[in-house]
Amino acid sequence: MSDIVNEAVTVLNAKLAGADFDGSAKFDIEGEGAVMIDGSGARAADEDADVTLSADADTFKEILDGETNPTSAFMTGKLKVDGDMGMAMKLASVLA
Repeated sequence: MSDIVNEAVTVLNAKLAGADFDGSAKFDIEGEGAVMIDGSGARAADEDADVTLSADADTFKEILDGETNPTSAFMTGKLKVDGDMGMAMKLASVLA
């Protein structure tokens, strides 16, 4: 498993602590792997989810670090969203 995926799991679990996220989402990081997020937190896995967000490793890291707004990344084509757009927006507000 890649260092980027491991770091993402750690950062996402910290951001999700105490949050109320009742769906499932998958971050698909090009060339690195996938991170699943659901009510129990984040973990390295590649499973079906309500929404899948795909980006390259640099874009994903910028979103996690707060350097890039997820909505801006989506609008500029750096972040692709497949599935439940409402769930994507809910996730973005939890991670903000």
